[in-house]
Amino acid sequence: MTPFDNNSSELRRRRFRPIPVRMLVPNMITLLAICAGLTAIRLSTEGRMELAVAAIVFAAILDGIDGRVARMIKGQSKFGAELDSLADFVNFGVAPGLILYFWQLHELNNGGWIAAMVFAISGGLRLARFNASIDDPNKPAFAANYFTGVPAPAGAITVLLPIYLAFLGVPMPPATLTAFYTLLIAFLMVSRLPVFSGKTVKMRVPPEMVLPVFVAVVFFVALLIGYPWYILSAGSVAYLISLPWGWKSYRDQERQLAAQTQGASASPATSPAAPYAAPVAESDHDDRPTHLH
Repeated sequence: MTPFDNNSSELRRRRFRPIPVRMLVPNMITLLAICAGLTAIRLSTEGRMELAVAAIVFAAILDGIDGRVARMIKGQSKFGAELDSLADFVNFGVAPGLILYFWQLHELNNGGWIAAMVFAISGGLRLARFNASIDDPNKPAFAANYFTGVPAPAGAITVLLPIYLAFLGVPMPPATLTAFYTLLIAFLMVSRLPVFSGKTVKMRVPPEMVLPVFVAVVFFVALLIGYPWYILSAGSVAYLISLPWGWKSYRDQERQLAAQTQGASASPATSPAAPYAAPVAESDHDDRPTHLH
């Protein structure tokens, strides 16, 4: 047997190595979310808008679960990360844009299609920028607690606000206003607006508050099931109102970091120079401060 045969057999064994089940569970949740997004598109073409919107909300819930499940069971993988990005583009870019188009934007003909298409493309650009900036070494430490622009799931939930209000009996707005609102959410998704994410906030529940927290979660889920359009409308409006607060919080921390950096650079006291100071040899060591991650 030649060395090439040994290498090929070893490569074959490595390629067909069994994959742990914990690596498959998050991907199964992501695939289920894709099925929900595609089903939402089909339901919107059939005119069943309530079920289509419910499918998007279900996909958003699954999107919030899969990453946490992957971290909890240590099932993260590069394949899962790429699959999650593709799922987000379908579920929170393409599907909401098509739902809005089949609901009302088609009244504007090409103008409505352009608005729906711009929203879908903005969702894809938002996800591409997020993936490209994950390992950016120039970001300050506090920036990990903020998104750059409105995240895709939040954009998908908020852009459907005119449909929620219509389900509540509010008169349908003009198609031009719906198109303008769609473009506004698309702009917020691709903007550089800092949006609070809460990823680095570590919350611990006291033992005596565990049962009340369970009751509160069940109560919220019951409200969402019983009064979905009220909860989604109020949540979308509250989220849009909170965006300036996230921007202000980011700017305050940015100014605080700049002040600390300026104070640290000016703090070392300069001692009087000796009359005959010996020249200091240059060292190869780089004393520049490392980038904050």
